[in-house]
Amino acid sequence: MGTIITVTNQKGGVGKTTTAAALLCSLYERGQRVLGVDLDPQGSLSFSLGLDTENCATVYDLFKGKVSVEETIASSRGIDILPANILLSAAELEFNRAGREFMLRNELNRVADRYDYIIIDTPPALNVLTVNAYVASHALVIPMVPEILSLLGVAQIKETIDTVQACYNPNLRVLGILLNKYNSRLTLNRDVSEMADQIARQLNTHVFRAVIRSGVSVAEAPAHGESVLSYAPNSKPATDFQSLTTEITSLLCSQQNP
Repeated sequence: MGTIITVTNQKGGVGKTTTAAALLCSLYERGQRVLGVDLDPQGSLSFSLGLDTENCATVYDLFKGKVSVEETIASSRGIDILPANILLSAAELEFNRAGREFMLRNELNRVADRYDYIIIDTPPALNVLTVNAYVASHALVIPMVPEILSLLGVAQIKETIDTVQACYNPNLRVLGILLNKYNSRLTLNRDVSEMADQIARQLNTHVFRAVIRSGVSVAEAPAHGESVLSYAPNSKPATDFQSLTTEITSLLCSQQNP
């Protein structure tokens, strides 16, 4: 079975989708079989990777039982994706049956052996979609920006993680906290980095050594249906995401082979 990683933070604007797209692209470039899962009703990951989500099956159709997981998987630039669109915003109300926390895990179990890595992008909320991602995953990556409010969002995730570990997925772990839009020359950034270390210890994890520097290419890439790695491979953010991918794969390998 492939390793399933969820990119998560209940706060918006911290770079979840950018991180998920970059990890998918970087892993694919390294010869890995990858699947992206878009659980955000805004469909940002799908859009960022060049999909037209108005004319294809989506995760909403999958959860409704209208299509199979195989029929839902679309492909863009060699990367397989389970796409999403605004219809998924009804999930909290529509999917209220017993066992709804396992909807995604049950579907991914059917195809997980086909992939080396499955990367899940989540909405900026702690709702049934986020819980589904946590239940299905082996590990979490938590992006944040060097701002106090972003730190508070990370701290509030702990309760949800604890609940999922206790009730649904005892093997879930936080792989690390990722600092996005980072500028080491700013005092606030350095101060927040120290606070992030404290929160990481509470989550029994660490802050990734790789930090993602700001760059205009990060904002431009989605408009071209690309991740920053394919759009601007020599940019600072692309270089940083390559370092992050190396760090994540090395960390996973060391945990699997202690």
